[in-house]
Amino acid sequence: MKKPITLIRNMCLVTLVTALSAAAQPAPQTARQALLEMLFSKTPGGFEKHLPQATLAALAKAGTKSGTSFLSAFSLLSSNMTAHGGHLQTFEAGPTLLLLDDPQAHNKFEITVEGDDLRNDEDQIDLSFRTSTDGAAQAGVKVRLTLIMKQETGIWRLNDVSVTIGVSLTDPAFLKAITAKLGTGISGDTTGHPATSVGTNPMLIAVNESAAVGAVRTFNTAEINYNATFPARGFTCTLADLGGMGSGGGMNEHQAMLIDPRLASGKKNGYVFALTGCNGIPATSYNITAEPANPSAGTRAFCSDQSAVIHFSADGKANSCLNAGIPLQ
Repeated sequence: MKKPITLIRNMCLVTLVTALSAAAQPAPQTARQALLEMLFSKTPGGFEKHLPQATLAALAKAGTKSGTSFLSAFSLLSSNMTAHGGHLQTFEAGPTLLLLDDPQAHNKFEITVEGDDLRNDEDQIDLSFRTSTDGAAQAGVKVRLTLIMKQETGIWRLNDVSVTIGVSLTDPAFLKAITAKLGTGISGDTTGHPATSVGTNPMLIAVNESAAVGAVRTFNTAEINYNATFPARGFTCTLADLGGMGSGGGMNEHQAMLIDPRLASGKKNGYVFALTGCNGIPATSYNITAEPANPSAGTRAFCSDQSAVIHFSADGKANSCLNAGIPLQ
């Protein structure tokens, strides 16, 4: 009778050891966890780990560090705001991917997961972005980022990135902007007939202002990326340094290829852009301003700096925005 008991006991031990071994094995990394590690991990090599091997080979051949990629700007932006007293949280599950709270400036930056479609060894993750001040969302261009993650040699790697930019004509912030322009563009006279300002188009102004806000955000991202790529120079106050698309040759400090040629020219959608305030070597600060070229293009000026917080001035003057700008809501 001892043999069956001994056999049962041994089988129980084997089962227990197997169960404990399985429990000790870490769960496979999800595509979302890989994305968080890629963009926000402070561990060296975390970004490169999740690039396709073909991309790594091409970068190595070109002698270019993958850390100069556009996507690494998310990590740099979060580090920059955290250094200014912000609190960063990332989430491996749920509707929010990242939440960055800056209590000093009363600002919040949130990356929301709009969709996560896993199909075998491919995962499509759709992200949207929201910036708010004192709980009110900032108006402006809406950006949606679609990322395709694929399994390669047992690791989730980023294979495709697409960006969608648009303005919703039913967005309350957009409608509020149109109402404000109509209110300032139309005034009554003694005859009871409204007098409309000649040459102004309230909807066009609202679209131009939304585009200007989006451009200022683009400049902030480009400056952070430029600073990381060329630390000896820091930030730049030369618009052309951030451009260089299609000019031939590789990336360098005078053609970083971070923004499109029209934006690098300093004029786009009725607004004039300027970079100033790059003090020190390397430069540790900068100012970006967006001023309407004329009253028919826009009524407000916008500005920002290395903090990435956007302000505006109702008089349309860049200097007013820099000196006494109101946080954009």
